[in-house]
Amino acid sequence: MQFFLTFIVPILVVGGIAAVLAFSLSFLGEKMAVDRDARIDEIVRNLAGANCGGCGYAGCDAFAEALFKGEATLSKCNPTSATNKQNIAKILGMSEERSKETVAVVHCIGGNHCRSKSDYQGYGDCQSAELLAGGNKACPVGCMGLGSCVASCKYDAISVNKDTAVAEVDYTHCTSCGACVATCPKKIIGRIPKEATVYIGCSNTGFGKEVSSVCQVGCIGCGKCEKNCPTGAIVLSNHLAAINYDKCISCGKCIEVCPRHCILPFDYAQHKRDNTNGIKA
Repeated sequence: MQFFLTFIVPILVVGGIAAVLAFSLSFLGEKMAVDRDARIDEIVRNLAGANCGGCGYAGCDAFAEALFKGEATLSKCNPTSATNKQNIAKILGMSEERSKETVAVVHCIGGNHCRSKSDYQGYGDCQSAELLAGGNKACPVGCMGLGSCVASCKYDAISVNKDTAVAEVDYTHCTSCGACVATCPKKIIGRIPKEATVYIGCSNTGFGKEVSSVCQVGCIGCGKCEKNCPTGAIVLSNHLAAINYDKCISCGKCIEVCPRHCILPFDYAQHKRDNTNGIKA
């Protein structure tokens, strides 16, 4: 009897409690379950499936739910093909969003031309260097070349050029997902239209003297590009040149007159060919 009371009864009590809890969880789960609309799964099947996070959501599943609820737009997902975007638009019963295809560019060419303010010896990551020391470059928005963007890209489309110490994009793989854009602590990676023929290789909005003191090739806000643009496509915004690609006619005059050579030619097709052939663009 003592054995029964000491060992058997506690086992039966614990087993009974476990059974009651299991039943309760099952019952409550059925009562509280929210039916998932089948269209969300259809949307997921049409998305690129990269789970890159470039859209700002945890993954494609979360993005699909946001699309279904009207909390996100298709333009946030660049890796998804135009055909699949059309399919998603039909699933949601909405008109297709049409936007220019874009690619990522690094708006900095400083690298070795930019003065270092410290010899950073910590963990080799831009985000860590930014948190600990505000970066290792004298320019407040200089590319550190420590590869946070590289680690964030699931397509192996971005790397750090060892010769220039600046991140650069491989256009044979870039899907313009935006993961590198979101990861860069200096916010110097952006998107430009694929058909663009020029871009700004600087992000420093300081006065000319300030920029010159930290970088040999940074934009000094001289305004020559603005004055020589025949269509008004390039203007100074907060001491930094900015391009309106809807007005740009690809004349190249801004490149010719820039004394710092930080307005650069861009040829998506050529960059893609060069990268395909193993040539660094």
